[in-house]
Amino acid sequence: MKRRTLPAATALAATAALLLTACGSGDDKSSSNDKIAGADQGSGTPKGSAQPSAAPAEDKPDGVDVSLPKDMNLVFDWKKPTDKNEAAALADAANFFRAIYRGIDERTTKDAAVTTYATGEGLNYANTQIDAWIKGGWTATGTLRHYDATTRSATNGTSVEVAFCADSGKFYGKEIKTNKLLKTKPSIADFDYYKIIMVKVPTGTSLWQASKVFVETKAAKCR
Repeated sequence: MKRRTLPAATALAATAALLLTACGSGDDKSSSNDKIAGADQGSGTPKGSAQPSAAPAEDKPDGVDVSLPKDMNLVFDWKKPTDKNEAAALADAANFFRAIYRGIDERTTKDAAVTTYATGEGLNYANTQIDAWIKGGWTATGTLRHYDATTRSATNGTSVEVAFCADSGKFYGKEIKTNKLLKTKPSIADFDYYKIIMVKVPTGTSLWQASKVFVETKAAKCR
């Protein structure tokens, strides 16, 4: 076993999955004329504060440590958008995922990175993921690749829909007590498609937070 989607009522089932369909899923396709989900919602000020760290500067965007262990490699294989807001939102969507895995590694939902890069339903999503890994006794290792990113701004200038694929074919859960890797054979289950609503923090100049997370599992378009 490597990973599996967790249904809403079984977040503590025996699986090392990151993704939860409870936070929204489906094969819905959006067009440039569609209204962006969550475009009218605001963002709260981050609750966490950066803690002193020996992490290098590149691991501390916004002064918050998002560094990960060397064997936990998150790759974001996409081009930077030309639009300033979309570029910042996409960068912080990546930091949102780094924050989740940092919480998994640190065994806590209270890490400053989590509360900096997530708010509302996005924060609930992050906390649920981290809690599931903690209660399962797992950490993660390997390479998780994110790619084919697209961005779409709301007319209000404070929300950006970020979408991308993820390939976990070389990313594995690992039992902390035994160091046993939880592997399965490569399959369509290794591919997921995300849509994340990123909202700009009113008090920040370039900080964006994940406010909603939608996941399409077994995404054939990402294969």
